[in-house]
Amino acid sequence: MNRNELAQSIFETSHLTGKFLLRSGQISNEYFDKYLFESHPNLLKSIAEKMEHNVPDNTEILAGLEMGGIPLATALSFRTNKPTIFVRKKAKEYGTKKLAEGVPFENKNVTIIEDVVTTGGQIIKSAAELRKLGAEIDNVMCVIVRDSKAFENLKKANLNLIPLFTMEELKK
Repeated sequence: MNRNELAQSIFETSHLTGKFLLRSGQISNEYFDKYLFESHPNLLKSIAEKMEHNVPDNTEILAGLEMGGIPLATALSFRTNKPTIFVRKKAKEYGTKKLAEGVPFENKNVTIIEDVVTTGGQIIKSAAELRKLGAEIDNVMCVIVRDSKAFENLKKANLNLIPLFTMEELKK
């Protein structure tokens, strides 16, 4: 599947219209339901194939953010042979009480994987927590950037955003 076909397929599969409250608190009349494109194996495979080429060379570990980043990070792990960690929004309060599950990531170069980014608020929080635990994080990859302000917000947190598509590209 070429890039244009992939964009069309993501749009047709996951673009919804109506009234939606976004994680950022914004209200939108359109929404990309990432679970609709992540739950189709062939579409998820095609997304991972395209994202694979954007993974920074220095990446040692992929960090899938709860919940939508986890299937993407797993699919990318299969493509790149890089290990994955699974990052919660907050550390669990029982058992190991971990924020992130998977391989050790202290002093490792970690690239965060997310599905759809609007403002980047949760990414900034998660990156800060992972950094406190010793992760070295410079890059964030996502499938869709909804709002160009995300680039600036993430840059202020010393994070480079690498999207597969912008919302405008998918709507063309």
